[in-house]
Amino acid sequence: MINANITTPTLFKAVFSFPNPVNEIAARLVATMVLTLALATIISGQWWLMPILAYGFLARVMTGPTLSPMGLLATRVFVPWMGDRGRLVPGPPKRFAQSVGVVFSFTALALYFVTDGITASRIVLGVLSVFAALEAGLGFCAGCMVFNYAMRWGLIPESMCEECRVDYELLAA
Repeated sequence: MINANITTPTLFKAVFSFPNPVNEIAARLVATMVLTLALATIISGQWWLMPILAYGFLARVMTGPTLSPMGLLATRVFVPWMGDRGRLVPGPPKRFAQSVGVVFSFTALALYFVTDGITASRIVLGVLSVFAALEAGLGFCAGCMVFNYAMRWGLIPESMCEECRVDYELLAA
């Protein structure tokens, strides 16, 4: 039931917002589901799975887990079932990573319809799968790393996420 005291702008902001911070376990669970769906699409060749994948990324960019089935499963079912453990990480880099996922998933979908068959889209989904596997298995978010470098190069203002800055050179040493 919707609270009658909530104004339309407040409701709009509540739905169309991205969490900050983000539970890293939830992010890794979503990446696991993305990996599973992408691999199922690659293996089966079923094109109708691609819009589901693309919708999920778009929903997470626009609303965080609010309108994303994968996001809701991760945050409302799996994380609480696991005891709500996990560390909190900055949200803006995760949103940027989801935006990259939007580009990859919609590119795969477009390539399917533009080319003869699914080969080109399988390649794009394969690249997406590699990055989803890195996040799911190792907790390495390539999109977050790109976000960090974009901040260092002045492409993204540091005021957007001051707690996001990570020195990847020091981590590699």
